Amino acid sequence: MSALKQRLTKISSQGHQFLVLIFALPLLISTTTGIAHRLGRSWLGLSKDFGRAMMTLHEGRYLGEWGVPLYVLVIGLGLLGIIATGLGLLWGRSLPAQWSARRLHHLLAAVAALPLLVSATTGMAYRLGRNWFGLSKEEAAIFLSLHQGTYWGEVGRPFYVLLVGLSLLTLLGTGLSMLPILRRLPHWRPRITPET
Repeated sequence: MSALKQRLTKISSQGHQFLVLIFALPLLISTTTGIAHRLGRSWLGLSKDFGRAMMTLHEGRYLGEWGVPLYVLVIGLGLLGIIATGLGLLWGRSLPAQWSARRLHHLLAAVAALPLLVSATTGMAYRLGRNWFGLSKEEAAIFLSLHQGTYWGEVGRPFYVLLVGLSLLTLLGTGLSMLPILRRLPHWRPRITPET
C-alpha cells in the first residue's frame, strides 16, 4: 500500500470514528422516532398526537423555530460525513473472511449507503426548504416523498422506512462495537455468588 493511500485511510478511519462518536446518539434518536412515527401511523393507526411527539424528537422541534433547521442540517451533514468516510474506508478493501460484526458492517454499508444518502439529503432539503427558503408544503413535498419512500405506495412506504432505519441502527450498533475507544471500556459482568 502506498504511503499516500495509508495516510488517506488513516484520516478516513479517524474521521469516521470521530463522527460516529459524536452523532451516534442523535442518529439513534432520529432513526427510532422516524421508524416509530411511520409504523405507528401506518400500521398501528396511532393518533396524530403520537405522530407529532415522534416528529418533535425526530426533527428536534423542542429546539424552537430556529433550532429545527439547524438540528436537521447538523444531523444530516453528520450522517453524510459518516457515509463518505465509511465508503472511503471500504474502497479497495476485501471483506473479512469470517462472519463478524465487521463483515456485516461492511456488507450493509455498501448496500445501505445510497438509501441513507437519499434519506439524509432529502430530509435536509425538505426542512431547510420549508424553514429557510420559504417553500410551501406543496413545493417541498417532493423532498418529503423521497425521504419517506412515498413512491413505494401506502403499503411499501412503512417497509421502506423500516428497512432504511434498521440498516442505520445495525450500522451504528456494529460500528460502535468496533470502536477502539469503546472496546477499551471494562465489560460489565454480573457477579455470581455461591449459594449457601
